Amino acid sequence: MRFDLLPPAHMLVHFMDRTYGRGMTTTSGGNLSMLDPDGDIWITPGGIDKGTLRPEDIVRISPDGAAHGIHKPSVELPFHRCVYEARPDVRAVLHAHSPALVTCSLMDEAPDTRVFPRAAEVCGDVGIAPYALPGSDRLGRNVAEAFARGHNAVLLRNHGVSTAGATMPEAFERFETLDFCARLLIHARRIGTPKPLDRAVLTTARQPHVPDAWWDDYRPTSAEKELRHQLAKLVRRAYGQSLFTSTEGAFAARLPDGRMIVTPYGMDRHYMEPEHFVAVRDGRPQPGTRPSRAWMLIEKVFARRPELGAVVVAHPPYTMAFAVTDAVFATPIIPESYVMLRDVPKVPFNTTVDNQEHIASLMSLEHPVILVANECVLVAGETLLKAYDRLEVCEFTAKSLVAASGAGEARGLSDEQQEELQRAFF
Repeated sequence: MRFDLLPPAHMLVHFMDRTYGRGMTTTSGGNLSMLDPDGDIWITPGGIDKGTLRPEDIVRISPDGAAHGIHKPSVELPFHRCVYEARPDVRAVLHAHSPALVTCSLMDEAPDTRVFPRAAEVCGDVGIAPYALPGSDRLGRNVAEAFARGHNAVLLRNHGVSTAGATMPEAFERFETLDFCARLLIHARRIGTPKPLDRAVLTTARQPHVPDAWWDDYRPTSAEKELRHQLAKLVRRAYGQSLFTSTEGAFAARLPDGRMIVTPYGMDRHYMEPEHFVAVRDGRPQPGTRPSRAWMLIEKVFARRPELGAVVVAHPPYTMAFAVTDAVFATPIIPESYVMLRDVPKVPFNTTVDNQEHIASLMSLEHPVILVANECVLVAGETLLKAYDRLEVCEFTAKSLVAASGAGEARGLSDEQQEELQRAFF
């Protein structure tokens, strides 16, 4: 989608739809704004159903302070205006009340984004603004002061969160990523102690590899075109189920002729279409493309394991709770979990870059799921659908284990029951 061509009112409606649709604000809560080159502030209205917002509902505030539109502007207009005054580089502000981030605001504790590299990269350190009456000038000053200190995401104590960016997509990405980080930390604390990464490690980790050469004689086959459509549907589904975030999560599958089709680098997974995927053969992507930063790792897995047809790199929040703590991801809890996931090994952070051969040798139908500390979960399958099914089972299993940790003592399958399953399915 060409966001640069969307009018401000349409942009605000679009991202409010995404915020509300993903359960990160309520019917009456939350507000978004943009500052256009003419100095006008476009802002969502107050007291209007966020689930049915239309472009004509958006209010324009001219530089002289006059409101133009059929509704009153959001009561939080003062803090939006204060942020723009404090940060000349900011052109979009998002404020919402996602449950996980509200929880953090109640504890007066900003999420430690160092537990997950993408969160540290996108959000940086998170500020905290003291409580003040919603809609008041005091709240505006409190929030603006936190942004003025260089933060791009700020918790509003006992209230919610605000993120800012040069564009609304950037502000939304920060909000969504920070919400993921908060949920991950809440789950992790129920099963253990989260372990943040050192800042020195974060500065060198997960650097994307730019292809050295492209595939000169690339021509898409009919089988590739069909595979692209299947991948697009599953990537969008993964985003809808919170198994992927907007810019995190890779899916790859291969064809009998040896070519691999993989998600691109840096594109919003919500909008993924067949034409966005990248074909790779013999280490060369199709011309002018940039595949997911996991593409070289996945290509090594495919080269080592001919029985595998698809690999997913994902960051589902319940599974990631086990990746950022020392808690054991115990799969022998129900038959489906044990049969589908087998034993799940954990490898050190950045093994996906530093020791790809180790992952390629480890990943197999005997070990179809691998946790990478503070980074991701790798899931493989014989087919595209089997890999996706296994990813869902992985997150459902993790969710059950996290829930059980707070509800009482969970009993897994006995040794005899596990041996019975092995005889029947392995």
